[in-house]
Amino acid sequence: MGFLGFIFGAKKRQVKRYLEHGAVILDVRTQREWDKGHIENSVHIPLNELNTRVDEVKQLNKPIIACCESGVRSAKAAKFLNLNNIDAINGGGWVSVQYKL
Repeated sequence: MGFLGFIFGAKKRQVKRYLEHGAVILDVRTQREWDKGHIENSVHIPLNELNTRVDEVKQLNKPIIACCESGVRSAKAAKFLNLNNIDAINGGGWVSVQYKL
């Protein structure tokens, strides 16, 4: 396995481990993006609203797998959630996360 395979395999294992522990998938894309398609049963809070809606995420009382279109916004969301004492990881792009389900 090459270096990239190792890195992406680690992310896949991490997502799987979080799902096994009842993680919630948090989609941080815009409403327009969400309306075009999303993971069934995921929670939608656009990244620009996350700061004011962080209590909603805390009330879920579950680990979080953040996703977006490519992984950039979900990385920001996971970092923000971690800073707010919420166990969260960056799942990357939503299509990639859906594939891992």
